[in-house]
Amino acid sequence: MDINDFRSLITVLGLACFVAICVWAYSKSARAGFEEAARLPFTDDDAPSLAAGRHTKEG
Repeated sequence: MDINDFRSLITVLGLACFVAICVWAYSKSARAGFEEAARLPFTDDDAPSLAAGRHTKEG
């Protein structure tokens, strides 16, 4: 096995990983998680923001 065989094997494995990630990303089982993540910026947080703590006076 020379270096070109190794390079070909790495290329094929990389392509297989890419195809597997694409199949997973477009699967119905992953859709619910992606839709929840897409709604995260619009959720109302009850926790105070970090910017609110910067306006306090000390001493």
